[in-house]
Amino acid sequence: MKKNLSLQPFLKWAGGKRQLLPAIRSYVPRQFSVYHEPFVGAGAVLLALQPTKAVINDINTELINCYRVLKEAPEELMRDLAQHKNEADYYYEIRDLDRKPEFKTLSAVQRASRIIFLNKTCYNGLFRVNSAGHFNVPFGRYKNPKILDPQGLKAVSRYLNENEVKILNTDFAEAASKARKGDFVYFDPPYDPVSDTSSFTGYNLSGFGKDEQRRLRQVFADLDKKGCFVLLSNSATEFIYDLYHDYKIVAVAANRPINSKASGRGKINEVLVMNYG
Repeated sequence: MKKNLSLQPFLKWAGGKRQLLPAIRSYVPRQFSVYHEPFVGAGAVLLALQPTKAVINDINTELINCYRVLKEAPEELMRDLAQHKNEADYYYEIRDLDRKPEFKTLSAVQRASRIIFLNKTCYNGLFRVNSAGHFNVPFGRYKNPKILDPQGLKAVSRYLNENEVKILNTDFAEAASKARKGDFVYFDPPYDPVSDTSSFTGYNLSGFGKDEQRRLRQVFADLDKKGCFVLLSNSATEFIYDLYHDYKIVAVAANRPINSKASGRGKINEVLVMNYG
């Protein structure tokens, strides 16, 4: 199937993989059955590879709702997005909806529209929630953000509908359990922090510490035994090198454009871990 070169993520996302795509592409297996991405995020890798059969997942319920709405009701979503305003007072009114009882009355389309609007207009395009699960990123003050991108949204919707793409909202281990021999599984988890102050776990309430990294390593090993092709990206920390020392590890450099501090942006070392090649 010919790839749509205009297909791009519809959200900015912490840890997004646009910068790593050339490296990831070079290590994708030449042939595989079904593509699995248990931490899909903004979907940069999914939309670059455009597999005809895929199972995508994320623990973030609001994010997965966006994918489902884009697949099932793109026109309604675009109509709702067109109503939003790039104004600070309005932004905070929409942002603070998840602190109010009426949030539960919002339709799936309204919730998806809210997330896309906040993502396009919040500071640095960051998805972050506080300990209560409330979106807490300040207004970005952009002059002309592209809140509604009809061409981009239609392209993603078309891809999701013209291919066999199953959309899950569960734990990564449960999502990965669907993979079978000959399938390709790409893991892009929250990264192991390179320092005590660099951890970014605000994108959902569960956090992703060392124990979760170890649990992920066990899932990686189980998939390896099944005969799956498994690829994982993570920080180039001593902990990750030690955790995956039994597998092939390739160091790569990537830009990190989403960071609250300018000093935290720029090239950092990351790794690709794989059980093949």
